[in-house]
Amino acid sequence: MELLASERKASRLDTEQITNLIYGGREMVKRKREIENAVASDPNLDNSYYHYQTTEERFSEAVRKFTYSITKKMPQLKISGPVESHLFRRAVESTNPYALQIIMFIPTIRGQCTQEQKDKWLPLALNYDILGCYAQTEMGHGTFVRGLETTATYDPERQEFDIHSPTLTSTKWWPGGMGVIATHAIVPARLITKGEDKGIHNFIVQLRSLENHKALNGITIGDIGPKFGYDEADNGYLRFDHVRIPRDNLLMRYSQVLPDGTYVHPKSEKLSYGTMVYVRSTLAYSSFDWLSRAVTIAIRYSIVRRQTQNKPGELETQLLDYVNQQYTLIPLLSSAYALYFISQYMLRLYTKSQSHLAQDNIESLPELHATSSGVKSIATSMALKGIESCRLSCGGHGYSLSSGFPYIFYQAAPSVTYEGDNTVLLLQTAHYLVKMRQRVLENPNTSLPDNLTYLSNQRGYSRPISLDFLSTRDQLIMYEGMARSSVDRALAKLRDGARKGNDRFDARNGAAIELTQCAEAHTYYVIVKSFIESVEGREVRSMISHNQTILQSLSNVFSLHYMLSRSGSFLECGVLHSTDLVELRRVLMSLLEQVRPEAVALVDAFDIPDIILRSVLGRKDGDVYRAMWEWVELNPRNKHRFGVHPVYRKYTKQLLKSSL
Repeated sequence: MELLASERKASRLDTEQITNLIYGGREMVKRKREIENAVASDPNLDNSYYHYQTTEERFSEAVRKFTYSITKKMPQLKISGPVESHLFRRAVESTNPYALQIIMFIPTIRGQCTQEQKDKWLPLALNYDILGCYAQTEMGHGTFVRGLETTATYDPERQEFDIHSPTLTSTKWWPGGMGVIATHAIVPARLITKGEDKGIHNFIVQLRSLENHKALNGITIGDIGPKFGYDEADNGYLRFDHVRIPRDNLLMRYSQVLPDGTYVHPKSEKLSYGTMVYVRSTLAYSSFDWLSRAVTIAIRYSIVRRQTQNKPGELETQLLDYVNQQYTLIPLLSSAYALYFISQYMLRLYTKSQSHLAQDNIESLPELHATSSGVKSIATSMALKGIESCRLSCGGHGYSLSSGFPYIFYQAAPSVTYEGDNTVLLLQTAHYLVKMRQRVLENPNTSLPDNLTYLSNQRGYSRPISLDFLSTRDQLIMYEGMARSSVDRALAKLRDGARKGNDRFDARNGAAIELTQCAEAHTYYVIVKSFIESVEGREVRSMISHNQTILQSLSNVFSLHYMLSRSGSFLECGVLHSTDLVELRRVLMSLLEQVRPEAVALVDAFDIPDIILRSVLGRKDGDVYRAMWEWVELNPRNKHRFGVHPVYRKYTKQLLKSSL
């Protein structure tokens, strides 16, 4: 306890300023803490026994908690707006069985319905008169949306669509909220009218009765069973046997089917992917949230935990004073901040794109789709790997559920797959980059989005004249050169495949490694640029000078650590020379030394209360070992009459007797 207190006392950071930045200002931080304190003090929302519950108990408890929250606690706290709703759900710290209603069902209605359709469906969804999910993924298809098999065949005589699952692999599989909870679903299906397949479109389909919750005729539905995590979520399966829905249940903001079956094309096929792009954009913030929790636990524990005497009679060394521990955790700390800043950039990019769409301007869609795909892939992978590195840094205690790491890990684990497999998303980003580079090479006057202007350079990959690793300008020059080199290498590989007579698929498949590498390079450039611009921006410049210095150091750690870990890519294009590596390592190590005294304050700035961390190792007061003892006292296995577990009388006693 004293060790964490000493670290905080020695810190020169104003953590409140950083907390205010992260959560949107002093008043929002105040409101956030009010919500968290109200949740922590409510016995109806207690999570103490979570890890000792069965899968079914966890699901039932989650449904109870969020039903109580929606009907009583949130109105009592006067929760209003998406930000406060998010803060409340985060404080409850349990998977919300109604989450898909909020993050996919309602946004899809808002984004893809006509005004008339919104007037019908939005009040029902917002008032929880219906419960929705998003039933896209099928047993046989996930990320490849165009391959979905569920059909929606239009019948002009009855002005209805016939929704059908024609094959076993067309069974909807995995959608959250569908197994038990949902009454309705947004169903992406192949729209067929006048004998022509018009591709994937979204439909609203009722699944269960609003009277008794039984599945409707033609609907086969249920839960897919135990998973790696998310025990509180009812991920489901769904089959349609010629289920009829009205024509107006097709979401018709961008494309329509007229009563006679005439199809009206949208301006862009990507318009129907709006909800998916929105969720991908928000996953950068989720990745920040997950990684910030893991880093908070690991850094606090690395202060509390002492290991190995250097000399007899001396105190053992704190873990974070070992250089290896610093080299593991401080770059992860910088990654958490990088994820926060890129999440805010993605929010601005998405909002800008939505305002353009409101004016029927679709020009920003390709950039949004490519950027959100790349950022989703890199952010979720970064978080998942970082969480595991944090767990490993805490030794044996990190393996216990009480550490908090396993829960965070399995919350983050599916994010690398849902809303688009990460490798596939990188390929989508890469195809956009290659296409834009080709345009520039064909026409140097091509207009490019801000994050792609580096592709317009026709010359080689310039190296700063007098390289300074702490110069953000030099860092960006090197990242731009590395990214452009990676794009050119992918383009050359594609052209080589074409020259050999390969068709488009074989050429792309043959260049897949180069394509994913160029997407990663570009996305890291975007993240580094976002970090630099945020630290140099007005909000950070208004902070005390020491805050500015340390945040700048974190930005440098993030940029230089990745540069060192991928030095081959920087060396290959010539922006980095082999003789630079010694200096690069020296600068990075000096930055770790500079950040080390502020590590606790920097994780404190995340302002994650113990009710959310759910970790004996990362608790704010540092009383780790007492918390570990209290944890085992909760274990039902230790609570038996006479101190003897029933398995002794049932089995072990027989074994002991037989050996006498």
